[in-house]
Amino acid sequence: MILSALLTSVGINLGLCFLFFTLYSILRKQPGNAYVYAPRLVAEGKLEQRNNFNLDRLLPSTSWVTRSWHPTEQELLMRAGLDGVVFMRIIIFSLKVFAFAGVVGLCALLPINYMGSQIVIDFSDFTNKSLESFSISNVNDGSQRLWVHFAAVYAFTAFVCYLLFVEYRYISSKRLAYYYSSEPKPDQFTVLVRGIPKSTTVSLSASVENFFSEYYPSLYLSHYMVHHTTKIQKLISNADKVNRRLAHLKSTQKTSQRFGHVGFLGIFGRKVDLVEYYEKKLEDLEDNVRTQQSLLSGKEVPAAFVSFKSRLGAAVALHVQQGENPTEWLTERAPEPEDVYWPFFSASFLSRWIGNVVVVFACILLTILFFIPVIIVQGLTNLDQLETWFPFLKGVLNITFVSQVITGYLPSLILKMFLYMVPPVMIMLSSIQGYVAHSQIEKSACNKMLWFTIWNIFFANALSGSVLYRVSIFTEPKEIPNTLAVAVPGQATFFITYVVTSGWTSTVSELLRSMPLISNYMRRIFFTIADEKFEVPSLPYSSEIPNILLFGLLGIAYFFLSPLMLPFLLVYYCLAYIIYRHQLLNVYSPKFETGGTFWPIVHNSTVFSLILMHIIAVGIFGLKKLPLASSLTIPLPIITLLFNNYCRNRFLPVFKGYPAECMIKKDRSDEAMSDFHEKLITAYQDPALKPVHFSGRTDSYNAPLLASET
Repeated sequence: MILSALLTSVGINLGLCFLFFTLYSILRKQPGNAYVYAPRLVAEGKLEQRNNFNLDRLLPSTSWVTRSWHPTEQELLMRAGLDGVVFMRIIIFSLKVFAFAGVVGLCALLPINYMGSQIVIDFSDFTNKSLESFSISNVNDGSQRLWVHFAAVYAFTAFVCYLLFVEYRYISSKRLAYYYSSEPKPDQFTVLVRGIPKSTTVSLSASVENFFSEYYPSLYLSHYMVHHTTKIQKLISNADKVNRRLAHLKSTQKTSQRFGHVGFLGIFGRKVDLVEYYEKKLEDLEDNVRTQQSLLSGKEVPAAFVSFKSRLGAAVALHVQQGENPTEWLTERAPEPEDVYWPFFSASFLSRWIGNVVVVFACILLTILFFIPVIIVQGLTNLDQLETWFPFLKGVLNITFVSQVITGYLPSLILKMFLYMVPPVMIMLSSIQGYVAHSQIEKSACNKMLWFTIWNIFFANALSGSVLYRVSIFTEPKEIPNTLAVAVPGQATFFITYVVTSGWTSTVSELLRSMPLISNYMRRIFFTIADEKFEVPSLPYSSEIPNILLFGLLGIAYFFLSPLMLPFLLVYYCLAYIIYRHQLLNVYSPKFETGGTFWPIVHNSTVFSLILMHIIAVGIFGLKKLPLASSLTIPLPIITLLFNNYCRNRFLPVFKGYPAECMIKKDRSDEAMSDFHEKLITAYQDPALKPVHFSGRTDSYNAPLLASET
C-alpha cells in the first residue's frame, strides 16, 4: 500500500469521527434521546429533563469529556463494579504498554528503518511511496543496526512482563478488598448441585435433604429445587406486556384510544373497549400461569441450589467430590440469584457433553466460513489481482482517488461489517453449553470471540497472501518462524488501516449508539411506550474485550516490524479510555459481577502476543542474515513462559476462588446471620414460580403454589 492510500483512509475516518462526535454532542441534549444516551441515569432518576427549547441544544459541546475524566477509580468501582474497573484497567495497561513502545519505536526503530536501502525509494514522489520503507523490511540484510531491534525486543518484553505482574498483583488485591467489603451474598453460601440421582422411594428434594443432612450435618442449611419453567416464563412475559399496555391505556385521557380492533396490527377484528379486553386477558393469563405452576409440583429437574450456614461450608462442598460416581452429585459455584440463567438446568451430564462437542464443531465451521470475507478483503488490497478478477473495472480502478479508497479504506470496513455478526453467534453457542449464569456465558463467549478474532483477523489475513495453501507450515514446525517472518511484515499497512477503521471509527460510533437511536425513533413513531419494556443495557464484555486485545496483539507483533502503527494505536486507546468511562457512568449498568475474573484472559492473551512477537523476531533476524541475534532471541519465549507460569501459581488461584483465610475472617465478622439465613432459604426461587400480581387481585389466588424446600 502506498502512503497516499493510508492518508486517504485516515482522512475518511477522521471525518467520520468528527461527524459522530458532533452528532452525539447535539443528540444527547434532546429530551427524547435520554433513553438512548443516558438510560442508566434515567433508571436511577438522576437525569433532569428540560423540555423547554433553547439554542444550546443545537450547539455541540465537549463538557461530557470533562465529566467522564473526573471520577476516581473508587467512584467508578461504586458505579460499574469491579468488572467495570478491570475493563478500564485493560485500557490503561494498553496505554502504558504502547506509550513505552511508541517512544522506543518512533525515536529509535522508525528512523533506522527509513534510513535503510533494502527497498528502492523515490524521494521525489513521497506520497506514492510504499509504506514498507518505514518497516524493518527496508533495513539492509546483515546490517548491524538490526541489533537495535534485537535490544528493543528484549527491553519491550521486560517492560510488558513488569506491567503484567504489577497489574495482576493490583487486581488480585482489589478482588480480595472487594470481597472483604461486600455484604453477605447468597452465592457465597450456596453451591449448585446437578446430576442428582433419582430414587424410586423418595423425591429428588428428599434425596437432596437426606444426602446433605447426613454428610454435612453441622454445615447444611437448606436447598431449593430447580424446575423446568420455560413455558411459564413465556406466559409471564406476555402478561407483563399486557399489563404495561393496560397501564398506558388507563393513563391516557383520550377516550378514542380506549376503543380499537383486537385483530392483526389493530386493524382487523371487532372493535371493543380495550381496557376491559386487556383486563380480561390479563386475568386469563394469570390463571394460566397459576395452573402451569401447580402442574410443576413434584416434577423437579435433577438440580438444586444447596445453601450452607457459612462460606467455608459451601467451599468445602464445592471442592470435594460428593458421590462415588463422578457424574452424580456434581457441585459448582452458584451464581448470584440475579445472574442465574434458568433455561438449561434440565440438561443432563450427557447432553451438556454433547452440547460442548457440537459447539466445537460449530466454531470450526464458522471459522472456515469466515475465510470468504478474508479472501475478498485480501483481493481488494491488491489492485492487480482485482483487475484480473474484474477486468471490466480496469478503467475505474485507474482513477487515483478510487484506487486509494478501495485499497486503503474499503477492506477493513468490509471485514468489520462481517465481524459485527459474530458476537451474537458466540453468545448463542455459549448459551447451549449448559452454563447456569449469564456471567459464565459472557466469559465463555469472550474466550471464543478472542481466539476467533486472533485467528481470522490476524493469522488469516497475514497468511492468506503467502502461505495459506502451503502445507509446510503444518508439517514442518521449524518453518513457522520463517513463514511468519515473510508473511506478517507484508500486511502491516493493512492492519494500520484496520486500526484506523475498526478502532477509531467503531469506538466513536459506540458513543453515538446509532442502532439504539434508530430503534428509539422507530418505537416513538410506530409503537406506544407500553409495547416496549425499558431496560438499561450492560457492557458487552464478550465483544469489547477481544477487540481491545486484538489491537494489543497487533501492536506487540508489529512493535519492531512496523513502528508506524504505534501512534494510531495510542489514538485508539485514548479514545477508548474517555468513551468507555463515559458509557460506564451514564449508559451501562452491570447485570452481574464476576469479581474481575476477566483479567486472566487479558494476561494470557498478552503473553501469547509476546511469544508470537518472539517467534517472528527469530525468523526476521534469520532472514536478515543476522543468525546470532536470531539464536539469542530463542531464550526469550522460554523466559516469558516461565514468567507466565509464576504468575499463574502466584495470582490465578485468587481468581478461581477465595482462600479459606478470607472466608473464615468474613464468617467471623458477620456475627448476626440469622436474618440473612432466613432470606437465603428463598434467595434462589425461580422468578417463574413466584406469585403473580398483575391484575391486582388480593384473594387467595395470589398465594404462591410451590413453597421453598428446606
